[in-house]
Amino acid sequence: MFAPRFEHGSAVSAAVMADGARLPMISFVPESPRAVIVGLHGFNDYANAFADPGPGPWLADRGIALYAYDQRGFGGAPGHGYWAEDTRMAEDLATVVALLRARHPGLPLYVLGTSMGGAVAMRAMALPEPPEVDGLILSAPAVWGWQAMNGFYAAVLRVAAHTMPARRLTGQGLDIWPSDNIEMLRALGRDPLVIKETRIDAVYGLVGLMDRAFEAADSLGVPVLLLYGANDKLIPPQPTAAALAAMRSGTAPVTALCYADGWHMLLRDLQRETVWHDIETWVDGGGVISGQDGPRLCAALVSG
Repeated sequence: MFAPRFEHGSAVSAAVMADGARLPMISFVPESPRAVIVGLHGFNDYANAFADPGPGPWLADRGIALYAYDQRGFGGAPGHGYWAEDTRMAEDLATVVALLRARHPGLPLYVLGTSMGGAVAMRAMALPEPPEVDGLILSAPAVWGWQAMNGFYAAVLRVAAHTMPARRLTGQGLDIWPSDNIEMLRALGRDPLVIKETRIDAVYGLVGLMDRAFEAADSLGVPVLLLYGANDKLIPPQPTAAALAAMRSGTAPVTALCYADGWHMLLRDLQRETVWHDIETWVDGGGVISGQDGPRLCAALVSG
């Protein structure tokens, strides 16, 4: 076992976990930050999701530090393409949060999770020792687990994961667009660290994570900012609305914003700066936006 630590170059370059796993990191840190955000990327992506055209540089210019790391199985982290198991991923987040608390004592610290990253953030709050965070920012959180999946599809996935786990899926032929930022999507297609062919057992693991994230929704215990795009084709509105209702049954404040022009990749869509401004406002409000939900709570989440 190792003492968890950051590796340093000109900036933090990696977080080393207790088992020795090295998780590459990127960071955007102003000279005197007023808050810290930990970025958790989505499925098949990696920490670069928070670089330009992501929110890292923009937030740093406004005094908010952002650190993002490659989660196990993704980017340059160990086990590229293999599912690492959700408890381990949640524990990694708790470790990174503890390291950042020590690096930035006294500053409010939030987790910004997009899609799968949002599910990992929710799952982490159900750990016996959850990360010490001041709130969660969940951008299109992946909460479409077994409880919400079509029964036939669920049965097929379970059988496939146990009979042909290494079979890879590409998504070709599916007319599903995750964003209206076509230039960004083309760059992802050229990026060798972005996974293009997904093992069936990784999909199976992801669905299990989404299920446990949904189960944790009513007991997160910290303020939540939930962000959702009306054009999201990957995470349906029904489970998102159900997760939102569960969050609101808890005691901590929940702000939900829905963007009529938003897609799944809200932080990198063409209207991304609107989302970034809302994140900054919520952080500056200590986990609350005055007049929350307002006109941007669109029918997608109202009706479920």
